[in-house]
Amino acid sequence: MPQAKTLTEKELKILLATVGQGRHAARNRALVLMSFWSGMRAGELAALRIGDVVAPDGTINSEIRLMADQTKGKYGRVVVMGEKLKRELASYVSQLKAFESHHPFFYSQQSKNGMTANTVAQTFLRFYNDAGIRGASSHSGRRTFITNLANKGVGVRVLMALAGHKHMSTTQRYIDLNDDMMRIAVNLI
Repeated sequence: MPQAKTLTEKELKILLATVGQGRHAARNRALVLMSFWSGMRAGELAALRIGDVVAPDGTINSEIRLMADQTKGKYGRVVVMGEKLKRELASYVSQLKAFESHHPFFYSQQSKNGMTANTVAQTFLRFYNDAGIRGASSHSGRRTFITNLANKGVGVRVLMALAGHKHMSTTQRYIDLNDDMMRIAVNLI
């Protein structure tokens, strides 16, 4: 099975414009940006509770501490939140009607229990289909996050920690090589 597509900046803008329409625009935008700007997996996004993201004073946490039962490898990990993402999430949170710390962060239209990992994955497939982006999946945000940071010179050890990987070889497989990266590399000489 081929790896999920990494999106260009232009494709991300198209995706955000597409999900910005409709009934759940704020939720959908927050869901996409959490994937692309934090590198979280579909299952991790589905497992989030409001209390994981929102501090008791109503501000967005600088870090999300995922418990072992919220992650793929069953190891807890810390997700660092950038300032841009925190602003976007604050906007989303301001529109939530229910605001109890145990409530799901990403609600589902059909369930008060929130989304499942499968629902998140299917939702992303619908987003990409609606935006006309082929080859992308719920893992595309994660791959794009890691690749973009690698393109900006972030070291593999930092990428490994941000991704929550135990092995550097796993992180290296996420980095999508492209012509720009190779041009920049040879021009360093």
